[in-house]
Amino acid sequence: MAGFASRATLAALAVTVLLAGCGERGGGPSGTRHSLENFDAAAIYQRGEYELENNDRPREAVYYFSEVERLYPYSEWARRALIMQAFSYHRAGNYEDARGAAQRFIDAYPGDEDEAYAKYLLALSFYDQIDDVGRDQGLTFQALQGLREVIELYPDSEYARSAILKFDLAFDHLAAKEMEIGRYYLRGGHYTAAINRFRVVVEEFQTTTHTPEALMRLVESYLALGLTDEAQTAGAILGHNFQSSPFYQDAYATLRGRNLAPEARGDSWLTNVYRQVIEGRWL
Repeated sequence: MAGFASRATLAALAVTVLLAGCGERGGGPSGTRHSLENFDAAAIYQRGEYELENNDRPREAVYYFSEVERLYPYSEWARRALIMQAFSYHRAGNYEDARGAAQRFIDAYPGDEDEAYAKYLLALSFYDQIDDVGRDQGLTFQALQGLREVIELYPDSEYARSAILKFDLAFDHLAAKEMEIGRYYLRGGHYTAAINRFRVVVEEFQTTTHTPEALMRLVESYLALGLTDEAQTAGAILGHNFQSSPFYQDAYATLRGRNLAPEARGDSWLTNVYRQVIEGRWL
């Protein structure tokens, strides 16, 4: 068996060297492409893997994986090559083509063992484009949708845990965008517009890291409008859930400076939040 394994390894290396020679003469995407029709699917596929693993050239790898699919469209190697195309495109930062290849795999091989990975790559191609809170949030919503599919459809897969972590980060990202806009309105004295943004964070993104600051900013905004009941209620929620937060210390000092205390008062949307979250009353 050892002798057979050695011969197989040598054969694979020989194929790689031969295909590498084609690449050096322009066989890959960087030059004039020589025909690969004289090579079998396994050899071309292995060359694609070689470009990824040894040369870190995902764009070159895409060429070889694409050729496997073109020359041997109904083979097992074509199926494997298609998912590797998606991976290679993603690694190269070509997210649109990564999504295209991943979706083609999902459409062509429904129920396949690699479908979970294809779905994960599809979501990841949106997620990895979320680079700062100033970008259009459409990508974030699409990332959340894709990650949710992975979590719900493949809960026992190796990708579900990573999808959960990335889902939480993307969700936090949306809250960060609301906070950024809310602060902008607050600085400009547009208190009602600011309140609307901070309210979204408290009601829809309450599990994110931005909730304490949103409550503190609500205290500031409502006080600026002279709505003390709402300000005190926001302070009460903040104190109950985030008493150790520096945002609570700031809100408490602001309220005390007006001879007010953080306590639930009046009948507003914040009072309803207080009843639900703190008193456990949902009706």
